[in-house]
Amino acid sequence: MFVKFRYLFALLLILLIPFQALSDQAEQSDTSENAVLLILGDSLSAAYGLQQHEGWVSLLQKMWQDDNIPIDIVNAAVSGETTDGGLARFPRLLEQHNPTHVLIELGGNDGLQGHNIGKIKDNLDSLVTVAKESNAVVFLQEMQIPSNYGKRYTQMFTQNFNKVAEAQDVQKIPFFLEEIALNKDLMQNDGIHPNAEAQPLIASFMDRHLRSLILDAQ
Repeated sequence: MFVKFRYLFALLLILLIPFQALSDQAEQSDTSENAVLLILGDSLSAAYGLQQHEGWVSLLQKMWQDDNIPIDIVNAAVSGETTDGGLARFPRLLEQHNPTHVLIELGGNDGLQGHNIGKIKDNLDSLVTVAKESNAVVFLQEMQIPSNYGKRYTQMFTQNFNKVAEAQDVQKIPFFLEEIALNKDLMQNDGIHPNAEAQPLIASFMDRHLRSLILDAQ
C-alpha cells in the first residue's frame, strides 16, 4: 500500500493542476504494421517533474525500438486527469490514433479527491467498454492511494480495479509503484511522484507485463 504522505493537502494542489505533458503525442516509428498502444493516464505516466525523455513511457518505447519490437506508444497521459476527464477525451483519442491496445492508468486522482467509490468503478467500467467498442485490447492499470484515507475507503478503491477487470475480462496490470513508493530515494520531494532514477525501473516492470501480452494478442 502506498506510504503515508507528510504534506498531503499541499500535494493535492500539485496533483490536481491540469498539466499536459506528452498528451496525444505518439512516440512512434513509421511502421504502419506495428501494434499501437495508447496510454490513457495521469501524472504518473506523464513524466511529471521530469524531462519527457526521462519518463517511463519514453524509456519503454526506446527499449522496444532498440529490441525491434513492433509496438508504438501514444502517450495520452495528462497530469491531474481523473476518470471523468479521461472519459471526455477518450473517444477523440481512439478516433485519432486507432490503437490496437489501450492501457487505462486512471483513478488515482479520483481517489485522492475522495470521489464516490461506485462512481469511480462506473467510470472505469465505461472506459473499458469504450475501448472495447473500438476493437482495442484493453489493459487496466491497478492504482493505489495513501492508507491515511482510511482502511475501508482505500481497500474499496483498490478492489474496484479487480472487480472491473474480472467483470470485463481484461488483463489487470499490478500497481507499478507498490515497491518504488516505499523507497524515498526513488521518489520526488513531493512524496507522490517517482523521480528520474525510478523511471527505468517502471519501464522494465511495464515491459515485463506488457510486451508478451501485446505480441501474443496480435
